[in-house]
Amino acid sequence: MKIKCIPVGMIQENCYVVVNTATKEALIVDPGDWAEQISALLIEEEVTPVAILLTHGHFDHIGAVQSLREEYHIPVYADEKEEAVLSNTRLSMASFTLSADTYLQDGQELVLAGFAIKVIETPGHTPGGCCYYFPDHKVLFSGDTLFLESVGRTDFPGGSMSALIRAIKDKIFCLPDDVVVYPGHMEETSIGHEKQYNVFVA
Repeated sequence: MKIKCIPVGMIQENCYVVVNTATKEALIVDPGDWAEQISALLIEEEVTPVAILLTHGHFDHIGAVQSLREEYHIPVYADEKEEAVLSNTRLSMASFTLSADTYLQDGQELVLAGFAIKVIETPGHTPGGCCYYFPDHKVLFSGDTLFLESVGRTDFPGGSMSALIRAIKDKIFCLPDDVVVYPGHMEETSIGHEKQYNVFVA
């Protein structure tokens, strides 16, 4: 596995390109903007994208989805409880609506680009926010659920701090301490570090 991060858009959201180095297939996680730059990275890495994974439906995480879906003819995945956010501009804060090709359930297991992936619903930042866990590589893409020594905002429509903290404690902090966390903003961290130093989840 190789993970490339591109901070995109005016909020500098972390878009990730997750590469299977054996097959040269890739997954795009949260392409928030700047589709041309993301495409340029795919060309530079000489990889073929096979899917887009969305952790949630806020504008800064979905801005380049439609362009990349059309360019590469690839499906978009999101949690089933996030359909309402993607289809409502007030909730997504975007100027457009969006739909996923496949809506996922909590605990669902996927195999995409040769990677085993587990879907972990983590509502709180949005009602259908989720994380993607790659157990074979001990990697978690946390979107805006968990950050380095912080957590996602819950003051947007549909947000809930109690739900967010409960999800982190019950579903995320049970993962191994050495799992590397790749968040939607800021730099990477680990489960062990957050269990020790994240004051929001005391």
